[in-house]
Amino acid sequence: MRAHPGAQLIPGHAFAGALEGVIEAKADACYLVHNIAQTAIADMSSSTFTVRVDTAVKKRLEKLAKDTGRSRSFLAAEAIGAYVDVNEWQIAGIKQAIVSLDRGEGVAHEQVTDWVRSWGSRKELPAPKPRAR
Repeated sequence: MRAHPGAQLIPGHAFAGALEGVIEAKADACYLVHNIAQTAIADMSSSTFTVRVDTAVKKRLEKLAKDTGRSRSFLAAEAIGAYVDVNEWQIAGIKQAIVSLDRGEGVAHEQVTDWVRSWGSRKELPAPKPRAR
């Protein structure tokens, strides 16, 4: 192992040898993690497309990119990915709920309203059960 270039040890100090080993191990671990991350990024397939954004949003994105040391493209891709993750999940849940309602499953609105209004009262109602098919 080699010493990390930025490491400064006091020669002859009792802990110098042990500390040098720790610094070398940490430097090697960081190098390994960095290489794994770079490999993963290089292996990702991507494509380019154009997105129109409000001028104010573009300026904010440029400032954020500068402040974080990331590219606008990286930040935009991360934001779009997060948006798609959340919305795919939400839309799938809505579609599943519609299918169950179409099968006659569900709870009447009035029952849910009565149940919610009872929360915290002395006569709190149990959660309503779905209708029988």
